[in-house]
Amino acid sequence: MVRSNTIPRLVRTFTQQQTTRCFSTTPQHFAGEVRIIEVGPRDGLQNEKTSIPLETKLELIKRLAQTGVRDIEAGSFVAPKWVPQMANSADVLNHLLGHPPSAPYPITYNYLVPNLKGLQNLLKTAEGVKPSTASHLSRPTEDSESLPTPPPSPKEQEEAEPASITSTEDPNEMPSDTSGVNDPLKPASSSASGNQTEISLFTAATEAFSKANTNCSIAESLKRCKDIVALAKSRDIRVRGYVSVALGCPYEGPDVAPSRVAEVTASLLEMGVDEVSVADTTGMGTAPRTRDLLKTLSAAGIANQDLALHFHDTYGQALVNVVVGLEHGIRAFDSSVGGLGGCPYSKGATGNVATEDLVYCLHSLGATTGVDVEKMAEIGSWISTELGRENDSRAGKAVLARLRT
Repeated sequence: MVRSNTIPRLVRTFTQQQTTRCFSTTPQHFAGEVRIIEVGPRDGLQNEKTSIPLETKLELIKRLAQTGVRDIEAGSFVAPKWVPQMANSADVLNHLLGHPPSAPYPITYNYLVPNLKGLQNLLKTAEGVKPSTASHLSRPTEDSESLPTPPPSPKEQEEAEPASITSTEDPNEMPSDTSGVNDPLKPASSSASGNQTEISLFTAATEAFSKANTNCSIAESLKRCKDIVALAKSRDIRVRGYVSVALGCPYEGPDVAPSRVAEVTASLLEMGVDEVSVADTTGMGTAPRTRDLLKTLSAAGIANQDLALHFHDTYGQALVNVVVGLEHGIRAFDSSVGGLGGCPYSKGATGNVATEDLVYCLHSLGATTGVDVEKMAEIGSWISTELGRENDSRAGKAVLARLRT
């Protein structure tokens, strides 16, 4: 990862003369490695209206694994009544552990867990997988179909006892061997021995969105997160956090206080979250407000290497905001193939920034991603056709048009 202090500080204040350029996109300024987190199979698909077959999800992940991307959001252990498209995430986990797709690099597969029960369900599912002998997709049993549950009310969270993960193991005991041997969250296949399974959790930067999304306050949400992190760390599982509506809220408007975002982000990092994705869930973010937010995060002592940025392209500002993030020194960005996405709790928010657009932009600025933009463009076209929707990647469509002439 490139350290932020190796990148010249390009952002100028708007109090300077108008003839001064505030932003520069000269390629040499951005030379370095940038990490892409592909969120299409989870965040991208969760808002689709029509039911998506399990086979389509697995084929999407298989194709993405061959593009060079090293981080893929694969599913969510949330109740089907809240997010129906994620109802078969246990099957996705079973398949990726038992039959991981071929890939040029090891891949980290991420699963969103909304609460402690979600993580317990993930662990229970993983411990039932037998990668060395499985020859077909594991079908859910009557018990596993009922595993995902909605986020509990604050009262339920207080009363809940940590569920036993197995009949003989203390879920709070640190594992004696973290090498991956006999670890149910690591595939047995030698070709995928470097693959990892991680989890993500979420909270919000505004009280109104927190209430609408998780039925609790920010403080209560952070308490839930702390419980999840404690169990995850006891099992040597990497944790990624999301801070939603960091640059605009559908209920409280676009002016979300950067200090509030910094406070929530710091709280997640202090409890042991490994990386926080600061999310413009509504796509309301602009270049000046993105810059101000990043400056506030830095002033709060939050290091660039602990952050990722997550932009939606509702107002066509996602790539502009990415460039601001690059200038600030951020080197990890979420994106979704074909621009898939939206948010069930943010009406009007369109998809995530398209992975094809992001990769094309980054490569044009001299950055390296390891991602094959042509393969990604083919996938964007394919999944858009499968879902019966428009392909929202402008770069993807242009790349395909050039390849087919």
